[in-house]
Amino acid sequence: MNQERPEAIPYIPLTMQRPNLAELPDAPLPAGYGMRTFRRGDETAWARIEWAAGEFKTEEEALQHFRKEFGEHLAGMEERCLFITDEHGDPIGTTTAWYGEFQGAVIGRIHWVAVVPEHQGKKLSKPLLSQALRTMARFHEQAYLTTQTTSYKAVGMYLNYGFIPVFENEKCEEGWRMIGQLLNRTIDTGRAT
Repeated sequence: MNQERPEAIPYIPLTMQRPNLAELPDAPLPAGYGMRTFRRGDETAWARIEWAAGEFKTEEEALQHFRKEFGEHLAGMEERCLFITDEHGDPIGTTTAWYGEFQGAVIGRIHWVAVVPEHQGKKLSKPLLSQALRTMARFHEQAYLTTQTTSYKAVGMYLNYGFIPVFENEKCEEGWRMIGQLLNRTIDTGRAT
């Protein structure tokens, strides 16, 4: 498989679980960057980041999605949504230590991880994930996330952070085999409970 061209990688949705939120890895932010929580009015910053990272076709579509998913939960966003800021204090990356239903229980969910392209590759994802997990541990004992084969580099980071594959169907089993090949590593085939 061609690792240089993600568009050549088949898109298969994947789910991962972290069975506990103990022994969370720490990763410092590189010099010149900061981290803060969501403030009311940051809806446009969230939309700009998610659009720039390719999650939405337009910034307006991202903003509409934010309003639909989080508009009635702004107090929760103030506690759970994180932004990485650049040297000027402008938000350039985000994720949310949210929650969702997983295997019949409400647990923590790493949700909407994104960094604008001009700041990707600058070692920001690990500090963002580390802080999101620490934030989540205040509310939950476990976490899950959804991702896809085209984000195989992020999947590698999630595996290193203690997330394990969830095998929901044959298609995702194919996806996990593909991830193993792309990352040149053995994927634990133990089933998450």
